[in-house]
Amino acid sequence: MTSPDRRTWTHDVMGSVATIRLVGDPVAEAEAVAACFAELDLADRLFSTYREQSEVSRIRRGELTIAAAHPLVEEVTEGCRDAERTTGGLFSAWRDGEFDPTGFVKGWAIERAARAHLAPLLERSGCLAAGLSVGGDMQLLTAEGADWTWRVGIADPSRPRTVVATLEVPRGAVATSGSAERGAHIVDPRTGRPAAAGVASATVVSDSLAHADVWATAAVVAGFDDLGWITRAGTTTGLLVADDGRTRRWLGATEIAVDAAAPSV
Repeated sequence: MTSPDRRTWTHDVMGSVATIRLVGDPVAEAEAVAACFAELDLADRLFSTYREQSEVSRIRRGELTIAAAHPLVEEVTEGCRDAERTTGGLFSAWRDGEFDPTGFVKGWAIERAARAHLAPLLERSGCLAAGLSVGGDMQLLTAEGADWTWRVGIADPSRPRTVVATLEVPRGAVATSGSAERGAHIVDPRTGRPAAAGVASATVVSDSLAHADVWATAAVVAGFDDLGWITRAGTTTGLLVADDGRTRRWLGATEIAVDAAAPSV
């Protein structure tokens, strides 16, 4: 049987690389790809804390109110408030009184772009699957009835260019947070200090990338020994990797495995 065509596009954005992968032979793919990247560029212009004239930077300096900003700013703000409530404070977009939606906005923007511009391709003949990822966080779409499953490798935080596990995802979202690539950049909102509870990486699989991204961050903050949050996270699966290489895996609200070493692929 002939394998379906696979096409890949990349685009620099959000200090990382966005990648679109299409499987099959979709119609109007060029327009969809361009629109998808444009959505990510817009999110970067609005929300980047590294751009002096982004709306978030202006809000942080007191030059702009959320109410007067682009409508998407209020949408993200509400999403951040909801995430703080649902995680019980394990996630927060407010640092020392300043608004920093970085931990929410990437997953939200990827999911929003994928659903708006890639999902319609699946409704036309020829497109089996479409995926959008930025820095390893991804929203994966598959046409109804299509014989396609995404295989996602989870990077081993202690061994570059190797994987600690491989997930098979028919459709959904995968988010990974941790200190492996960017150091101790995740702050525990409860203390205001870098999260230091023994998690090298946390991967969460859910239907929504905005949801998965928030809970991956929350998992790092909660720490390797605390899975009490998974009942609040709803329908997710995931994998925690400790600083010492131990792993914990869960499905829904139930832990399914604890390993002394990395699981086999």
